[in-house]
Amino acid sequence: MSRIMSVPVPRVPAADVAIGAGVAVLVLAAGVTGLGPLGPAGPLDAGAVVLAGALAAVLAVRRSAPLPVLLAANAITAAWYFLDYPGRLATLAALIACYTLAAERGRWWGAAGWAITAAVSTVVVHTAFDARWFDDRAVNALSLELAAVALGASVHYHRAAAAGARERAEQAAEARAEQARARAAEQRLEIARELHDVLGHTMATISVQAGVAAHLMERRPDQVAHALSTIKTISDEGLAEVQVLLGALRVDEATPSHGGLAHMDRLLDVTRATGTPVELTVRGERRPLPAPVDLAAFRIVQESLTNVRRHARAACVQVRLGYGEDVLEIVVRNDGAAGAVPPGPAGGNGIGGMRARAAALGGTLSAAPGPEGTFEVRCSLPAGESSFGSSFGGGS
Repeated sequence: MSRIMSVPVPRVPAADVAIGAGVAVLVLAAGVTGLGPLGPAGPLDAGAVVLAGALAAVLAVRRSAPLPVLLAANAITAAWYFLDYPGRLATLAALIACYTLAAERGRWWGAAGWAITAAVSTVVVHTAFDARWFDDRAVNALSLELAAVALGASVHYHRAAAAGARERAEQAAEARAEQARARAAEQRLEIARELHDVLGHTMATISVQAGVAAHLMERRPDQVAHALSTIKTISDEGLAEVQVLLGALRVDEATPSHGGLAHMDRLLDVTRATGTPVELTVRGERRPLPAPVDLAAFRIVQESLTNVRRHARAACVQVRLGYGEDVLEIVVRNDGAAGAVPPGPAGGNGIGGMRARAAALGGTLSAAPGPEGTFEVRCSLPAGESSFGSSFGGGS
């Protein structure tokens, strides 16, 4: 059995069907009642009904085939006059066809349609009314046809302008959405770094304090309680920060944090609780910093101290903060350089994360052995308020 190929039938708008039917009824009613412009005076018959029905049919499909509709409308109008049917409202079909061709295809197609319609109407007026060429009736017809084309052309270009505006608006919306996705991805990367710093700091402290507790369990049981208290404190703080960060992932908002240089004493106390003395030196006048710089400075000191506790046998750690006019200098130095940054992922990722955090703000960070067998993390961050927006992660 051969397969029957179905050809989709173009959908005819109900409004066009109504326009075609309305023109047909109007033409016949004008012929019967004598209303409207005067024209031929012959009687209406079945042929007039057929022509009116043909007008209705072609106008119903005027949008899908504007040029064939214009040719058909002119042919039907000419037949109406040559057959001496009464009334001149049949010319409405040609005017509608001129408008439609210009509205659907633009001014050049509209000009071509006007030329065809003008030629037909001039010949029809000259022949059907036995008038001279280009008398007032012909000129009136040409003017109406030109007006229909002009109206259609202006509608066409208005639609084109509106479509262009919609396209530009869609492109702008897509660009904004892409920027929002990029900001969200950047925020999630920053949150991942935050989680690394929080968990690394917390777990390193817990590990050290747990080792102290196990070592002193039998020899100095009175110090075990202090170690366990430190574990509880740092665990609670770490859990609170993790909850804040995970909450930011859910709501896609700027990340609130428990970090910042205002909490520096708490951070240093945790390291001191492990038995490692920490000295803090501040140069310059302490002042509020842009939120991204404040948080980054805190995390860099935190990560540096975490690396000291995990990898170095330091007898002393020095933390220096230098407040310049447009820059914040951070130095974390310890005297246990031999084990400060071991090879492998554990040390490299932490320092790599600090470098990335500083670079995201336009700063620099180095981590290398210093003088006299020390190990030094040195960071410089721009601290000018005008360089940063209010968004989490350090602006653009």
